[in-house]
Amino acid sequence: MKQKQHYLTGHSNCTAATVVKGIDRDVEWGEDILMLGLGIVMLSSSFAPVAPPTVILPLVALTFAITSSLARMNYHTMERKLLASLEQLNSFEQTKLNPICRVFVEQPMCSLSESYNPLKNLKRFGKSAMGGVLINPLWMPIFYTMGIQIVEENNLAVLNRAVIRVEQRVSPVSLDNQEK
Repeated sequence: MKQKQHYLTGHSNCTAATVVKGIDRDVEWGEDILMLGLGIVMLSSSFAPVAPPTVILPLVALTFAITSSLARMNYHTMERKLLASLEQLNSFEQTKLNPICRVFVEQPMCSLSESYNPLKNLKRFGKSAMGGVLINPLWMPIFYTMGIQIVEENNLAVLNRAVIRVEQRVSPVSLDNQEK
């Protein structure tokens, strides 16, 4: 039987601060994945003298697709680990994590199959088609996957702000300042 993963694995103290530290680490990992994809895309122009656009442009779209997919899977993993961690905490510690839980409830991420289905994302598909018509039809998949990448960045930014707010409340340094 598969054991549930949670943020309290290997920690003796079951506190909200431990969970926040784990979520913060995973949010940073998701941001690093997205920045890696953006960096690779920015470097793709250096291959222009060697490879034709019919090779480079699909690779750019593939890069965006891979990094946004990895970031989405990371986001879903964070949600599962948070829910499993909440089962381990007492109610007082759970209430400290409400702002983070609220982000997952208010901004649910659909599955990857829904994100990549153009029929379920007509607005994104329309914008991509317009960009493809205006620039080059080979850019249409790039615009579509870039839209998914932007959604991932926005969701991680909202989650990161919630983590920072909770982290400031539950960190040992802030607790020491409140006692003085």
